[in-house]
Amino acid sequence: MTDRYASFVRSGAGRALVKRLGLPDPPRLRRHTPGDPLLTGPALLGSATGGRLAGQVGTILTAAGVELRDPATAEAQERFGALVYDATGITDSTGLRQLYDFFHPRARSVLPGGRVLVLGTPPDECGTPREATAQRALEGLTRSIGKEFGRGVTAQLVHVTAHGDAGTATGLEATLRFLLSGRSAYVSGQVVRVGAGAAEPPADWDRPLDGQVVLVTGAARGIGAALARVLARDGAQVVALDIPAAGDELAAVANEIGGTAVQLDLTAPDAPTRLADHLASRHGRVDVVVHNAGITRDRTLGRMDADRWDSVIDVNLSSQERINDVLLERGLIPAGGRIVSVSSIAGIAGNRGQTNYATSKAGVIGLVQSLAPALRERGISVNAVAPGFIETRLTARIPLVVREAGRRMNSMAQGGLPVDVAETIGWLAWPASGAVSGNVVRVCGQSLLGA
Repeated sequence: MTDRYASFVRSGAGRALVKRLGLPDPPRLRRHTPGDPLLTGPALLGSATGGRLAGQVGTILTAAGVELRDPATAEAQERFGALVYDATGITDSTGLRQLYDFFHPRARSVLPGGRVLVLGTPPDECGTPREATAQRALEGLTRSIGKEFGRGVTAQLVHVTAHGDAGTATGLEATLRFLLSGRSAYVSGQVVRVGAGAAEPPADWDRPLDGQVVLVTGAARGIGAALARVLARDGAQVVALDIPAAGDELAAVANEIGGTAVQLDLTAPDAPTRLADHLASRHGRVDVVVHNAGITRDRTLGRMDADRWDSVIDVNLSSQERINDVLLERGLIPAGGRIVSVSSIAGIAGNRGQTNYATSKAGVIGLVQSLAPALRERGISVNAVAPGFIETRLTARIPLVVREAGRRMNSMAQGGLPVDVAETIGWLAWPASGAVSGNVVRVCGQSLLGA
């Protein structure tokens, strides 16, 4: 679906009009193309006094081919592909002044499509209430930067456990590589937690899913089809699943990526068993399960019939629980496996006329948060993505005024693309992301709706 307003804004006449009237100005987002460098310019790496991560981050970025600059010696007029700041040394509110000292003189020095990352300690791991208070304050900083810097610049906060292991270091590297790259074009204002957990660095960061068997449900079109393409591009052997009615489209996607197609109605009583049997006989395991299948049956609650309620809950939430149960009971998801579920910002903020959908998507968040501690003991991570306004066939049917509001009410002033959701799920699926678990990452361009 074409965003005609964004196309007009990028014309000479449109740019002049937008500037004169103060209208939304959608930037061109920096999206990933295989072979791209991590950043379009050098990274300025700073640290609060006593920060524990700057040295490790510098080593990771240098190995990834990023040029580093020191705040003490960087030229005043130099522009940067990223500003990266280790705030783990801030132990009380007075130390927050160091953030101002680093970011204030460089607020206009980030290149279009650049990145801002702040590294902190999870507040629940802090040794004193004052330290926890200061670390919690970092969320306000990063979310405000995401709304202020513009020009496609994103800003994130990464909480890194102080009780990690080798898996934490790998998980931090995977997270840095995702958040600094064009893969994260429509992700901004997020808090990502890197904890302890098993994580394996890939032999080739351009193919981080080599050798992985990945199941994608709802793969025939939209986000699911983009998912299948991105995961295959990154080296995965994709098992693409959708309902029999979408068989032709599903087969086309599977053939395009060299994957296999499975036609199955996930709400059928025997669906989990049939799926488990297929995966066991064909592959012997499934390294990554991506729960993408979902439906909408919109109606205000007072006018909603029971079938609309039941079908949405069953497809969007209950089917995920049933499939997880069978695959885990049969040991088909091995240690080092990943489960990624698709939620929605509707599950965070609610949405008029979508009580069934919002309930199901909030339930997905609950599923992730409740499973993460138990699965951590088995070396399996579980995370969710929560898309905002993504340009698909479904959003194309939304009335014009509502559609335009959905596109513009975020820091990027535009809708996201299915590939933006796919890239985020791809990162969470990497073996290198094993220390990232229990997270809910919004892919919404930092929507003004929700938390």
